[in-house]
Amino acid sequence: MRTVFLALATSVTIFVIGLAPAAAQDYQYCIQGDEFAGGAGECTFSSYAQCQASASGRTATCAPNRYLNVYAQIVDRNHPRHRSH
Repeated sequence: MRTVFLALATSVTIFVIGLAPAAAQDYQYCIQGDEFAGGAGECTFSSYAQCQASASGRTATCAPNRYLNVYAQIVDRNHPRHRSH
């Protein structure tokens, strides 16, 4: 029983570690419009030019990824900067 538990725990750990890199990419820009209903749109662009090229000829616009900005603000609040005196 102990061996089965150890094997299961190892498998779960490897699976979870394998998922981490997919969440590591922070895309700066989102495409929004009629085709992209549902909040922020599709946030898969690392540059504004990439987003504009994809939006060209469609009823779509590009905007900064607002969720990325919210996350950055939360991180800043949790890690206050030390001021030199």
